[in-house]
Amino acid sequence: MTAAKDKTNALRLLEAHHVSHQIFTFSPEIHSAVEVAQVLGLPPHEVYKTLVVLRSQGRPLLVMIAGDCELDLKRVAAALGEKKVRMATQREAENLTGLQVGGISALALLGRPFDVFIDRSALALQHIVVSAGKRGMNVRLAVDDLLRVTRARVIEATTTG
Repeated sequence: MTAAKDKTNALRLLEAHHVSHQIFTFSPEIHSAVEVAQVLGLPPHEVYKTLVVLRSQGRPLLVMIAGDCELDLKRVAAALGEKKVRMATQREAENLTGLQVGGISALALLGRPFDVFIDRSALALQHIVVSAGKRGMNVRLAVDDLLRVTRARVIEATTTG
């Protein structure tokens, strides 16, 4: 089990909701979901990255997609009924979330002003690995639990998803 001092808000949230999960730790120098998958010996389509996407007006978005997929901004905009959306820069993402890129997690940002989405491809999985709210720590949990806790809306967010 993780020591109390190592617990992130995301892990505390999962415990509060009695969500079964498995914690993975790795070098905080690793920032990409594909690299995380390689280090953990998992398929990259099971390790999801959380991207910060901006509308022209309104709440920013957290969009979770498989590590081996690319975000399709046109699909995201269409799913939201927006004309256009854009990726946040690293600086914008870190300023908006208070978390470092590579450690941004929808689980750590509940109650904050973000709309949360997940790519439809996640529905094909039983379990998913996402950031636990800091670089070097991910958490594996059931997709159903992730959807329930984050209230993420399922959208077509990738060209391959």
